[in-house]
Amino acid sequence: MDEKNFKLLLQGVRELKAVKGGKLKRARVREITPLGVKKIRTRVGLSQSQFAEMIRVPVATLQNWEQGRTRPDGPAQALLAVTARNPKAVMEALH
Repeated sequence: MDEKNFKLLLQGVRELKAVKGGKLKRARVREITPLGVKKIRTRVGLSQSQFAEMIRVPVATLQNWEQGRTRPDGPAQALLAVTARNPKAVMEALH
């Protein structure tokens, strides 16, 4: 991952921590829907097992998200949002 993307990712994590700690208000709420999870995965061009491995979640968790049985929590929402914008950065950062 290049330094610019790393700094942006780090800034996002710090902001998320500040929001969780009550020191910063959420700027906007964007919840990723089950259809959105599947759309992100198909845009990246990976199977469920490949995508689950990429973002380091069990395949069953990804399937539950895509079927709407469960929802990604805050950190997973953030990771999915970053993946939607820059999947290459996520792959470089996590692998």
